[in-house]
Amino acid sequence: METTTLKILGIDPGTNVTGFGLVQVVNKKPTILTMGIIRPGKSDDHYQRLKYLHKEALVLIDQFQPDVLAIEAPFYGKNVQSMLKLGRAQGVIMAAALYRDLPIFEYAPLLVKQAITGMGRASKEQVSYFLQNIFHLTDLPKELDATDAVAVAICHFLQQSRPVHTQEYKNWGDFIRKNPDRIK
Repeated sequence: METTTLKILGIDPGTNVTGFGLVQVVNKKPTILTMGIIRPGKSDDHYQRLKYLHKEALVLIDQFQPDVLAIEAPFYGKNVQSMLKLGRAQGVIMAAALYRDLPIFEYAPLLVKQAITGMGRASKEQVSYFLQNIFHLTDLPKELDATDAVAVAICHFLQQSRPVHTQEYKNWGDFIRKNPDRIK
């Protein structure tokens, strides 16, 4: 049997704290390899923080050699300035991935939380709790941005594992006959 491996770098972007998590999937079984945060510092110069995030994203990509980047999309809140800054942080990280020819997949926060906890409005603490229990994690970083980044990577794995809905199947029996590798 051929072994298939996929390394997913998950990112929860932010200009104050950016979380990252590396998940390796071997034969459709995900394992969390590492997680952590990037802290650009308290510089008043927003552009210097963006430059730092871009440089650190390149370092992570070069160090971990992921196959894909899964990144959380900015959410639409009431504070337009915060959303703009978050979008810029996401943009410089995406630019780093593009510079390294890394495919990018973007997921809405509600979808990420739904994929991990079953609840789209789950808190960061609930996401962390579910990951801790599902993956039997003992040492979690105190910054929940790291576990959020792992959640983005796991969400990507789960989204890629979903059967594609097409009209080519007449019924479940037809689907099973045409997809024996998806049945356990």
